[in-house]
Amino acid sequence: MSPDHRIVPCPPGRVSRRRLVGWTALVAAAVPLGAVGRSGPGRAGDSLDQAYQRAFLEDVAADQAVRRHTTPGREFLYRPRQLLVAPPDLLRVLSRLRGWGHQVTEGVAFGGVRRLLFAQETDIPGVVTKLRDPRQWPGQPVPLVQPHHVLLGFGNIMGNPGGPPRVAAALPAPDPARLGEGAGVTVGICDTGIWRRAGTVHPQWLGGSYLPETDDEDPLYLGGSQLALQGGHGTFVAGVVRQAAPGVRLDPEAALAPTGIGDEESLVAAIRRLRPEVAVVNLSLGYFTQDDQPPLPVADTLAGLPASVAVVAAAGNAGVPRKSWPAALDPVVAVAAASAGPTGPVPADYSGHGPWVDACARGDRSSTYVDGELHLPGQPTLVFQSFASWAGTSFATAHVSGRIAALMTATGLDAAGAAALLLAGPTWQPDYGVLVG
Repeated sequence: MSPDHRIVPCPPGRVSRRRLVGWTALVAAAVPLGAVGRSGPGRAGDSLDQAYQRAFLEDVAADQAVRRHTTPGREFLYRPRQLLVAPPDLLRVLSRLRGWGHQVTEGVAFGGVRRLLFAQETDIPGVVTKLRDPRQWPGQPVPLVQPHHVLLGFGNIMGNPGGPPRVAAALPAPDPARLGEGAGVTVGICDTGIWRRAGTVHPQWLGGSYLPETDDEDPLYLGGSQLALQGGHGTFVAGVVRQAAPGVRLDPEAALAPTGIGDEESLVAAIRRLRPEVAVVNLSLGYFTQDDQPPLPVADTLAGLPASVAVVAAAGNAGVPRKSWPAALDPVVAVAAASAGPTGPVPADYSGHGPWVDACARGDRSSTYVDGELHLPGQPTLVFQSFASWAGTSFATAHVSGRIAALMTATGLDAAGAAALLLAGPTWQPDYGVLVG
């Protein structure tokens, strides 16, 4: 069977840790809100975390705008019938595709790449593999081509232990002695956006820290007070940044749906909407790519940022050493997660890791959240009142972004210089980089 096919529903029965890792490393899509309800029965024996994983997989299974490549160890997710091409290679790729009998037209370009649209369902990974074969181009350079990958937010939904946010007590007010940390620095947060009421409900933590704009709002509710699976992810991330640097300003931009799903086009658009004063770009999201190659549109977009800007991205929650993008891009700061151990922090078992990781921080945190209810089949309803605890490399990333901002005010360095200083410390663990407290 071709590895290029639609997502199918989660298999019946108890889901093992290995099975969940395999499924959750594969599944992503821009899921229409409300496509699958949460009122049905859960699986017998499901834990809260397993119910959360299942709800996500069942939502995604209903989506028609995603395909998955399933070769073990080379999995990735992408948009159907789309091929991205570097501009200098467009004409010869078009000619070759039409010579092979494909009906293709040019779509709307983005991120410094051109987009080709196929008239019919096509094995896009197979096409990319063929186009990347040097034997197809004797005496010529191999063209730069790729699928249009989908990506996701790295709350602890796509790794193990994968689970929802938990209800938590309110945070104490910021320490007045720390309000100068990050003062004058703006951190851009490309995520699910920000809760419309975040500044009002969290005046001490988020009030006045960002300019409210309608297109930055997180449409976090499926209906009434029912939360989407990652509704509020961006608000949680914002609170973690402010805890690390209470004086920092924020620029939230929506790159992900409240299910936590986006694609390279939505990420590029969010980065380009960031205000000119943004010094640190926080990307608590990521994805795998075909052949583990750097993603053309995101790499091009980040390369266009000023050299003084620091970009910080999550290493992912699949618990594997495979590169997650854009974290693995140079010079992006790739952040893994640590967990509490009996005698101190230990690597989190869900965290991405490898020699491409630069830093590590605690991934389990409490932060600002939203009001609402999370319904998972067969589980008690989780009722949130503005605060939550959550775990994932997303939140380790947000902490590191905040600490870079705090270091800027302490040293007078620009963001790139502060990031370099932060990473100059000793390696904490092989494949986990510098531990940031």
